[in-house]
Amino acid sequence: MERDMPKVIECEADDCLYNDDGLCCTFGITVGGEEPCCDTYMKGSSKGGIEGVKGGVGACHVSSCAYNERYECTADGIYVSLKGDHPDCATFKGR
Repeated sequence: MERDMPKVIECEADDCLYNDDGLCCTFGITVGGEEPCCDTYMKGSSKGGIEGVKGGVGACHVSSCAYNERYECTADGIYVSLKGDHPDCATFKGR
C-alpha cells in the first residue's frame, strides 16, 4: 500500500531552523517519546531545510496517540504549537 506522509500544516516554532514563515521546510520530522514533542526542532538564528519543501511526519514515537499506527502518523496532517518552551504536535489525540 502506497501512502503519502502526513504534512505539517502549520508550525508556531518561529525560532526553529526549519521554520519558514510558519511552514516546516524539512522532508520529515520526528514526534517523540512520552510527550508529542517535535524532536526535529532546532533553535537557531540561521535557517536550514529546503526551500519549497513542505515538511511531513517521518515517524511518531508517541504510542499513546490515536493517530499512531506502528509508530507512523495516520492523521491527514498535523499542527505544531508551542507548549512552554518547546513545540508539540497539537493534533495529538489520546487513545
